Amino acid sequence: MRRALLSAACAVVTTTALALPASAAPNPVHKQGPESEYVVLYKEGASLGKAHAAVKAAGGRIVHENTDVGVATVRTENAKFTQAAMGQRVIDGVAHNRVIGNAPKAAKGAGKAVERVKGAGGRKAAPPGKPEKGADPLADLQWDMKQMHATVKGSYKHERGDKRVLVGVLDTGVDGNHPDIKPNFNRGLSRNFTTDVPKDADGNEVDGPCEFTSCVDPNDWDDNDHGTHVASEIASPLNGLGTAGVAPNVSLVNLRVGQDSGQFYLGPTVDGLTYAGKHGIDVVNMSYYIDPWLWNCGNNPADSANDRLEQRTIIKATQRALDFAHERGVTLISAAGNDLVDYTKTNIDETSPDFPSVPGEKPYRRTVPASCVSMPSEGRNVIPVSATGISKRKSYYSSFGNGYVAVAAPGGDKADNASGKPDDKLGIWAAYPARLAKERGELNADGTPKVPNVIRQCTGKTCGYYQSIQGTSMASPHAVGVAALIVSRYGTKDRRRGGLTMDPGKVERVLTGTATPRACPSPRTVEYVWYKLTDGKWVKNTSKQTCEGSSDHNGFYGAGIVDALHAVQH
Repeated sequence: MRRALLSAACAVVTTTALALPASAAPNPVHKQGPESEYVVLYKEGASLGKAHAAVKAAGGRIVHENTDVGVATVRTENAKFTQAAMGQRVIDGVAHNRVIGNAPKAAKGAGKAVERVKGAGGRKAAPPGKPEKGADPLADLQWDMKQMHATVKGSYKHERGDKRVLVGVLDTGVDGNHPDIKPNFNRGLSRNFTTDVPKDADGNEVDGPCEFTSCVDPNDWDDNDHGTHVASEIASPLNGLGTAGVAPNVSLVNLRVGQDSGQFYLGPTVDGLTYAGKHGIDVVNMSYYIDPWLWNCGNNPADSANDRLEQRTIIKATQRALDFAHERGVTLISAAGNDLVDYTKTNIDETSPDFPSVPGEKPYRRTVPASCVSMPSEGRNVIPVSATGISKRKSYYSSFGNGYVAVAAPGGDKADNASGKPDDKLGIWAAYPARLAKERGELNADGTPKVPNVIRQCTGKTCGYYQSIQGTSMASPHAVGVAALIVSRYGTKDRRRGGLTMDPGKVERVLTGTATPRACPSPRTVEYVWYKLTDGKWVKNTSKQTCEGSSDHNGFYGAGIVDALHAVQH
């Protein structure tokens, strides 16, 4: 199911989309099987001419190329393309981009299930309390903003952000027409780097039906809801409607790199990062890992030779794109993961690959040492963020690790209560596309929600929908919002690209230096308890997790919980 194709329409803006001459056509001697698609990484410093010749010699046809970092999307009918390409001296790596006729049959990993868990309450969400003067109507539900002092009496009083600060949301898309996003949405800079894939060759649904003829969604569209929620947390305006974000005056740029299905593939993510570096984006949010490997291991004996090569290619190509963006002033912030494990230890992975590299391949159990890396969160110059609940405990699902996590931020924890049963009030409330709420059967005939994790709020004739979800995907944008405030407050004029700019290293130092330190719990090993509704019954789940480190820097909280007020008063 979730495979990826690159959008040639988007490519002309950010990279070189090639209309190759006849001489670049694949050698017919290689036509041995059905067409497959790969991401090919050129060796650093290789000439384009030699790289193109190498791809042709291996039986490939370039359909898209990112010349900024030396990455090409290649289609081929050569069943042995990987071996042929790696036999070329100017090729540094090869990874599957899609395999026709083979696709995952289930949603991506445990992380998605963690985020989508719904509360145990009634059919309708409880109304919020009365907000304080000057706050948006649903502010009383936003315990997350209170935890980090992003309120009308806190950071909003001193710094709400600057429109010249650009925040890139690398995600599944952003509903730029949601009334609580539209005022801050930069349509001109927003781009979609993906193409929807309705079904694979076997008829399995991938992204679902295309709403648009080209299967390329507009740059203000979100068929998943994940990206819209993230964008709202960062910068929903303080406008008397719904909720407000951490930085309610900064500009949001939709850099869509994720499929409707929730998968994130290598090619689009590389394109999104290089675009950010070239177009003056100040901060990016990356609440995902690059499929199909939760952890990429270059030399794991449990993996086939081709799978090891694929994982090495993902690491190298992603790091090139991260470096490209970082060197051009982009602060890189990522979710730490919803895997309930310490990333600095040896772990067991049973979810990879979550789409197959070869026919018949399925996720399998493998031991992954700490040397294996999840990308982009473990890339150089990336700031990984763990999640906290309403009590400030590390959320039960949040991955962690001393030396891995940089900071913590509110991500929601619906089990952060005495019962351990999910309570939607303990999630993170943010914007939700009305179209999706209707399509998913979550609304009554009069438009009011009939599920406990969705709220409608109207001011005059303008109404917006909001939903409660949880995850490190929700923690990362809180840190991104603080980083945007830091650039707004302390950034300088960008004389080359306009707007404001600030060295990412300085942004990180202010972000971590102004976070509120939080020591490991006592005892350091915590047994988390939460319940999931399974076949109509509540099933108890437990997990023991150990916090390592000091009172001012540890594996659960990093340097501490980000604080918007402290950051702008630095």
